[in-house]
Amino acid sequence: MTVSAKSKAATQSKDLVLVVDDSPESLGMINDTLDAAGLTVLVALEGNQALSIANSITPDIILMDAIMPNLDGFETCKLFKSQSHLAHIPVIFMTGLSDAESVVRGFEAGGVDYVQKPVNSDELIARMKVHLHNARLTQSARLALDSAGQYLFATSREGKLKWATPQAHQLFISSGLTEQWLDESLQHTVQPLFSEHYNKDKGVDITDGHKPLSIRYISANDSDEYLLRLVDLERPSDTQILQDSYELTAREAEVLIWLARGKSNSEIAMILDISPRTINKHLEQIFRKLMVENRTSAAIKTLKTLEGSNV
Repeated sequence: MTVSAKSKAATQSKDLVLVVDDSPESLGMINDTLDAAGLTVLVALEGNQALSIANSITPDIILMDAIMPNLDGFETCKLFKSQSHLAHIPVIFMTGLSDAESVVRGFEAGGVDYVQKPVNSDELIARMKVHLHNARLTQSARLALDSAGQYLFATSREGKLKWATPQAHQLFISSGLTEQWLDESLQHTVQPLFSEHYNKDKGVDITDGHKPLSIRYISANDSDEYLLRLVDLERPSDTQILQDSYELTAREAEVLIWLARGKSNSEIAMILDISPRTINKHLEQIFRKLMVENRTSAAIKTLKTLEGSNV
């Protein structure tokens, strides 16, 4: 590789940071700090300019001044999060405000963290590295879900749609649930799932479209993101699909589903109200019918079978 080629590759591999601040002095200081840390910097003096830049060149992370004229940092962040192609970018607020109300406003607007001005260079770089790493993991997971054909989507605690795999989005639309329905009605539909006392294994049904759908709760994380699964109720159940695919009994299919969900024998026994010894006997038959030798192979084969039935 030539020197120029190496230089080009190094430039391409640098993380791209968009710094939004109306103070030229602050921008200069932060630019020097980030440049010394090996980061590529884009700058914007106000919110609308930041949005315009991000729509042309997608940054890996954004440093956002909270207090700016015209469009402040909080409103700018909300606009970033309202656009699906920009919503995944982590936003760190820079603020001289240390009161709890301002900190809460930053998180409510979609920020992942905040640093106080004057910015401590070492602290800023350390926080950015953490959020860049987390953003990469999240993006990789979403790409994997997309390629796997899963009917998955995520909302905020208020039920606002954050993202959806192409398969889930297509199922919403093909069922007659428009973009307007997703914006206005989805939040009310999913709210019961977030109640502390709701049986999340039941899911909630959607009857507004052309075909019956159900939404099932999967998990939540610390970033106000609730992972949900969209189920086509006209499609055969996972249990039925596995029975038909491998000539399993209904009980064997149930055991296999929970195994594929990462449950241990003792956990499956508790869920299905049978003894762990019986689980072992079922697994012997399951491994033989699937022609696999262990739990990992059985889980992988199960997930592929269920994913293939979604196509």
